[in-house]
This record gives sequence, structure tokens and C-alpha cells, in this order.
Amino acid sequence: MSQEGYDKLVAELRQLESVELPQVRDAIAEARDKGDLSENFEYHAAKREQGRLLGRIRFMQRVLENARVLDTSHLANDVVGLLSKVEMTNETNGSHMAYTIVSPHEANLREGKISIKSPIGQALLNKRAGDLVVVRVPAGMLKLRIESVCLGA
Repeated sequence: MSQEGYDKLVAELRQLESVELPQVRDAIAEARDKGDLSENFEYHAAKREQGRLLGRIRFMQRVLENARVLDTSHLANDVVGLLSKVEMTNETNGSHMAYTIVSPHEANLREGKISIKSPIGQALLNKRAGDLVVVRVPAGMLKLRIESVCLGA
């Protein structure tokens, strides 16, 4: 994973543990003070939220325990791999697109980051500029011509 992705996960984990979880615990205590818990909607909603947050925290802790931050100086600059920025053209409609190939935990289409495990990420892996790639996606087949490959992130 990239250093940026690792840092984002650490920041989100800190936010959950230090801000959101204490807020939920306060909400549970406040709802508990209102009396009968069997029909107390606020109490049950706060408990559900606490369970969701604890699950997310445990998941993020496991991801961070197993994460490896990649040293970009050891990555190839001319072959598509993890942290490569790939510019390509859709041969069918002529549209241009650029994506950075990232770990599944960093994928964010709005930021132009696609998972290495996605169909497009898998098809682009180990390809070079000038290669034509055919990818099966849920909408059908895509023919992509790789225009350039460089290290992104």
C-alpha cells in the first residue's frame, strides 16, 4: 500500500477511536439514564452504532497490522503494477482516462484510484505503454490502449 493510503487509514482509525466511539458511549449512557431499556429507541440505536464502529475499528486494525508500505524507488516505472499511474484510451468510443493502480483498501474512483484486484486493474497488470488490453467488465468488453505508464500515488 502507498504511504498516503497507510496514513489515511491511521488517521481514520484515530478519529474512530478518539472521537466517534466516545460520542457513542456518551449517547448510550445518556439513553440509559432515560429509564426502561426495552423500549428505548435511542439506546438500541446507539448500541447498534457502537457495534458498527467496533467492527470497523477491528477491521482497520487488522488491515494496518498486515499492511506493507511500498518503497516506490524499487518499483518499475515502465510496467503497470501497484502505484502505477496509467493513461489509456478506450478504443471503442475514443475517451481518455487515467487511473492509479492501488491496493483494494485505497481504491476510490472519484480520486482516479482503482484496485489492483478490479477487472481493469488485473488486465493492466504487467502491461506497457502501447499495449492493447481487452477487459471483461460488467457492462461488456472494453478495448483499452495504454498511452503511458509512470509511478503515481
